[in-house]
Amino acid sequence: MRILLGRLADGITRALEDARAEADSLLFEPVVRLGVTGLSRAGKTIFITSLVANLLDRGRMPQLRAVRDGRLTAAFLQPQPDFAVPRFDYETHRAALSGPEPQWPASTRQVSQLRLSLRVRPAGWLTGLAGERTVHIDIVDYPGEWLLDLPLLSLDYAAWSERMLSAARTPGRAALAADWLAGLGDLDAAAPFEEETAQSVASAYRDYLEALRQAGFSGASPGRFLMPGDLAGSPAITFAPLDPPGRSRRGSLYAQFERRFEAYKRSVIRPFFRDHFARIDRQIVLVDALGALHAGPQAVADLREVLVEILGAFRPGPNSWLSTILGKRVERILFAATKADHIHHGQHSALTAVMAALVADARRRADFRGAATEAMAIASVRATVEAELRREGQALDVVRGRLLESGEEAAMHPGDLPKDPGSLVAAAEAGAERWLDGDYSVMRFAPPVLSLQPGDGPPHIRLDRAAEFLIGDRLA
Repeated sequence: MRILLGRLADGITRALEDARAEADSLLFEPVVRLGVTGLSRAGKTIFITSLVANLLDRGRMPQLRAVRDGRLTAAFLQPQPDFAVPRFDYETHRAALSGPEPQWPASTRQVSQLRLSLRVRPAGWLTGLAGERTVHIDIVDYPGEWLLDLPLLSLDYAAWSERMLSAARTPGRAALAADWLAGLGDLDAAAPFEEETAQSVASAYRDYLEALRQAGFSGASPGRFLMPGDLAGSPAITFAPLDPPGRSRRGSLYAQFERRFEAYKRSVIRPFFRDHFARIDRQIVLVDALGALHAGPQAVADLREVLVEILGAFRPGPNSWLSTILGKRVERILFAATKADHIHHGQHSALTAVMAALVADARRRADFRGAATEAMAIASVRATVEAELRREGQALDVVRGRLLESGEEAAMHPGDLPKDPGSLVAAAEAGAERWLDGDYSVMRFAPPVLSLQPGDGPPHIRLDRAAEFLIGDRLA
């Protein structure tokens, strides 16, 4: 009883604090909480670093209307408001991109935050009547894999196990899951629990999840298994899916895994939802769509399912003063296909269409609920230049840059994306083993050596358009 009362008191205290912050935002200086997430290798850290750099030095941001109209007069970093959340290490990541031998910033593997404050003049006829105001952008950075855990809140252990085991036994995943599934065949889930057995089963399942990620699949659940952080070795992430035994005894392996699954939801997922996710106003989901295309139809089908689950985790729709009581809704969601600099600009519209096709069904549901959604192809930092090569007397559009592994200059034409993105989705849904042409490929490019003019941030592709969609209306 005392624990329940304590939780109730904590919830009331947080609601009052959120209501007070919302009132301060409405009456004084507005705050926009921008969630930034991305699945593995999507470039989340690079996006945040480049966005902040290009808002501090705005010479490359003409599609952000407040910049184009000259109304965004200043930008500066502030101490972050949440004392218990790690600060996004902008300075270190910016330095990694700016040196004589630039490196891509190291990926972040936990929640972090950064507050960027923008000084703006109002638009239209209010320009002469009202003075400048400050708008705070709280950038909340969190791993996309954690977002995939939210649907687990509506599942019990048996339902989750059935879902994971069914997926592992499909043709696209069975080879990757072979060792783990073989071990389950010799396991008695009704046997008395032994920690050594639990560790072995969980380790085999974790190896399977890592193999999924390396093969280009996006859906790996639970998300913390590959990003354990301070949970490494804890019982909360030492479990795995099991087929239900004929009868589950108290103290059996199955019963203990069931308890650990519920502990994972209680101790890991719910605090993340309450403290971070449920407070977001705007959201960008970064997707390595080119990497999925390179991995093949099954990886694309998996990505499509994951994106539907991700959008289903949000509560889309407009916010109001009641949001502090009923819970905030995400007003705008941008799905961004990253690494657009890996293809010629003539292919950018096709990449955008592919991204739109992957999230079409989920976007329709979000639009119906009143949220604004968009799909876009971007490059947070442009690592290539475009060129034209001659092959067998024909002109070939390519991109050229330094290879990440060797540092050598290389030109690439990965293959043309289809004009009809529905053909990709159809092939993925049909379970095709490979694309018809089979020659689509990607290279990994190193960041460019930057030589910036005063007032310019790092070169990018459509970062200004992404910022306009996400926060432009709040700068009017």
